[in-house]
Amino acid sequence: MKVLKIGAVWCPGCIIMKPRWQKIEQELPWLETEYFDYDKDKDVVEKYQVGKKIPVFIFLDKDSQEFDRKTGEIDRKELMAFLQENKDR
Repeated sequence: MKVLKIGAVWCPGCIIMKPRWQKIEQELPWLETEYFDYDKDKDVVEKYQVGKKIPVFIFLDKDSQEFDRKTGEIDRKELMAFLQENKDR
């Protein structure tokens, strides 16, 4: 599984989620993540049709196909459960 994280420096929810993701990434070494800036990475924002609500987390399977997407602040426990549940996708 790979997670595309799309956010911006001016986004309050993005600032809250950044340390949550850092901790999760330390706990789950198998998880692959990549961060894209909403303002600077317009090609990715357009490709994945990211609207105006950020942060956005796009979950890709082993074939790089999107299978889920979450927006906004996500509870750490909820996010961990989702990641563990979909680990082998």
